[in-house]
Amino acid sequence: LCFACIDNLSPVPMNQNLLRPVLTAYGRALLSQLTGKMLLLSVIPFLLSLLLWGALLWTGLQPMLDYMHALFADYGLFSTSGNVLSTFGLGFLKTVIVPLIALLMLLPLMVVTSLLFMGVVAMPAIVRHVARRQFPHLEMKKGGSFIGSLLVNLGGFIVFIPLWLLSLPLYAIAPVAVIAQAALWGWLTARVMTYDALSEHASEEERIEITRRHKRQLMLIGVASGAAGALPGIVWISGAAVALNQLPF
Repeated sequence: LCFACIDNLSPVPMNQNLLRPVLTAYGRALLSQLTGKMLLLSVIPFLLSLLLWGALLWTGLQPMLDYMHALFADYGLFSTSGNVLSTFGLGFLKTVIVPLIALLMLLPLMVVTSLLFMGVVAMPAIVRHVARRQFPHLEMKKGGSFIGSLLVNLGGFIVFIPLWLLSLPLYAIAPVAVIAQAALWGWLTARVMTYDALSEHASEEERIEITRRHKRQLMLIGVASGAAGALPGIVWISGAAVALNQLPF
């Protein structure tokens, strides 16, 4: 996405074909990713998120599960959720409904935390690295700021989290869940990373115009990345469902 955005600012006009600039951006990103610095910058946000959530889960996961279990027991939600799951042929999941819901709620927060660390910590260094290697003569107009990036990240997450929660029932129908999750992650990735990739070199007017003019290409890159982010969750849910279905309850 960084290559696609910066390429729009280069003197060479970007081909209006939908797929060619996307494939070009992915090709350049793959080549750039093979350097030690880029690999390190890509790993740092993941490690920071891992350390943060490791500490939070170590201290807070069991109290959270206990609270949710008490909530389900007090309001008769075990019976309600069991009936709903049985309607979709997933009655075997009712015995693990509390940890399952907890994990589904925490998963997007973990990924969102990684994106936040990526946008705030790693993305500025990645943009400078890409610009220095591929676009050394590109003017830096500083159309964005750290505060602007933080607001875009937080604004995107505020919209994303409720939509993610509303989409959780779609996991009962895996193909629909894949499409919904890819679209959500695609929108969030395109929104957050486009701002961060353009903030150093584009003016505010250029950033808005590039986002408007090339929104299909940027969204396509975001959806492709979003699908990659959604698939692990789908695989985990499907694997858990298959495993639990084989257990004698």
